[in-house]
Amino acid sequence: MPRITDERRAQRRAAIVAAARRCFSRNGFHQTSMPDIAAEAGVSTGAPYRYFTGKDELILEIAGDAFHLIFAPLERAVDRGEPLTVADLIRASVTSASDDVAVDASGAPVPVGELLNCAVQAWAELLRDEHLRARATAGFETMRAEMAAALRRGQESGRVDRHLDLDHTTRVVMALLHGFVLQRTAFGLSDPEGFLDDLDVVVAPLGLAGR
Repeated sequence: MPRITDERRAQRRAAIVAAARRCFSRNGFHQTSMPDIAAEAGVSTGAPYRYFTGKDELILEIAGDAFHLIFAPLERAVDRGEPLTVADLIRASVTSASDDVAVDASGAPVPVGELLNCAVQAWAELLRDEHLRARATAGFETMRAEMAAALRRGQESGRVDRHLDLDHTTRVVMALLHGFVLQRTAFGLSDPEGFLDDLDVVVAPLGLAGR
C-alpha cells in the first residue's frame, strides 16, 4: 500500500479541523463527540485519532485559531512601531472580527462566525482548563504590553494624553474587543461597520481619538 504523502496528510488534518470547527460552532464543545467530527469530515471513526489525541487537543487548536483571528490585526498595527491612539487600537482590534470570511492556517476560507462562536466558547473553557487558561493569559498580557508600548509612543509624539494610565487603558481596549465579539456572536450585532463609524464619535469627546 503506498504511503500517504505529507501534503495529503496535511489536507486530511485540515479537513478534520474544519469539520470540528463546524461541529463546535453549531453544537458546542461538550455536545460534540469525536464520532460526530469524523462523520462531519466524512472519514472513519478512528481517523481523527491519527492526527489528534482527542477532542481537547482539537479544542486547543481551534481556540488558538479563533484568538489569532481576533488579535492578528491588532498585532500587525502595533508591530509597525508607529505611535497609536486609543481609537487606533480599538479600530484595529475589531477589524478582523467585523469580516465575514477569514483564511485558516492551510489557506482555506473560513467563516468568521464559526471562529467567533468557538472563541466565545473557549472563554468558558478557561474556567476549567488550566492549560488553555495559561496560554490565553500569556497571550493577553503580551498583547497588552505591546499595546502599551504603542500608546507610549503616542504619548511621546503628543498624540496621546501623557497622563493616561496605560495599564488601565489597555484593559479597557481589550474589554471593548471582547464585548464586540460577544455582541456580534451572541446578541446579533449586525452592523460592525456602523460600530466602527460610531467609534470616532464616541471617543472624540474623551480626547482618545488622537491628534
